[in-house]
Amino acid sequence: MDHSELAAALADYIAAQTGAPHVQVENFSKLSGGAIQDNYALSVLLEGGYQPGRQDYVVRCDAPSGVSASLTRPQEFAVLKKAFEAGVTVPEPFWLCDNQSVIGQSFYVMSRAMGTASPQKLVGGDMIETQRSELTRQFGRELGRLHRIKPPLDSLDFLPSPAESAAQARVDLYRNYLAAIPEPHPVLEWALNWLEDNPPAPGAPVLCHCDFRTGNYMVDQGRLTAVLDWEFATWSDPAEDLGWLCSRSWRFGADEREVGGIGHKPDLFAGYAEITGETPDPDRVAYWEVMALVRWAVIALQQADRHLSGEQSSLELALTGRMLPQMEYDLLQQIRELSVAEKGGLSS
Repeated sequence: MDHSELAAALADYIAAQTGAPHVQVENFSKLSGGAIQDNYALSVLLEGGYQPGRQDYVVRCDAPSGVSASLTRPQEFAVLKKAFEAGVTVPEPFWLCDNQSVIGQSFYVMSRAMGTASPQKLVGGDMIETQRSELTRQFGRELGRLHRIKPPLDSLDFLPSPAESAAQARVDLYRNYLAAIPEPHPVLEWALNWLEDNPPAPGAPVLCHCDFRTGNYMVDQGRLTAVLDWEFATWSDPAEDLGWLCSRSWRFGADEREVGGIGHKPDLFAGYAEITGETPDPDRVAYWEVMALVRWAVIALQQADRHLSGEQSSLELALTGRMLPQMEYDLLQQIRELSVAEKGGLSS
């Protein structure tokens, strides 16, 4: 199915869902990003039905290849619906199509948010300090709302049962992923040993986004307008989301702003406490920052393999694999800092 045929098929599907007797495609383009899933911007003019007029949608479907940890599109749609119902700022989920005959694969349609997700624009942009502070607090509030969703839930029964220790479950998972990669990676193996030897007390499981970071949310005029890319969501320790957002990998050169290159942890934690009534433990978050570096390093190796194997030829995937040395350096530095702090050599 070529580009124009895909646009026409999707427009006809939306017309049928809205009851519009006539539909005209005004714009259809593939959105940037989306290394694991494909996202398309679709603008249509609907005549009649319950959504008449010009409507701007995003259609999300599978990329040519994927990673094993990703949810299916029907599963991701179910998570998105639950987050939307909980008041998390996400695109409104409209329709899920699991009928392969429409475009050859499953997809879903959601509203299109205004703003940018570009890390370069967000981290290096001209937001003033008060905007950065408030945006960071908003991150905390969004995660607080998400983490009020707790198991069990029939609508999310496809998610694996929560592990007794989310930390140990992650260590075991990344060991298995690493074992499937032919070449040795001693820094990652050493970091996994450290994580296994220094776990925090298990936290009560909640629904975690597991990829909430700069690049996966939209901002317009200093305000968060949408949390995107829910394909890794699962039950886990709430500190996993906080640690992932604060990981050095997502600061994009602004290392002094430890929350995604945007702001600082006190604001993040304050926003989280506004919703949950609980202030996150900085030591728990720091542990999960190390876990985040290991996870991203393993994902980078998997992404590179998708390119090198010929499964999906992609410069973006190839370059992701080339980032591994920086992640290994960051791991060595962060574990050293945490070990020295534990011995009293650094102030908290």
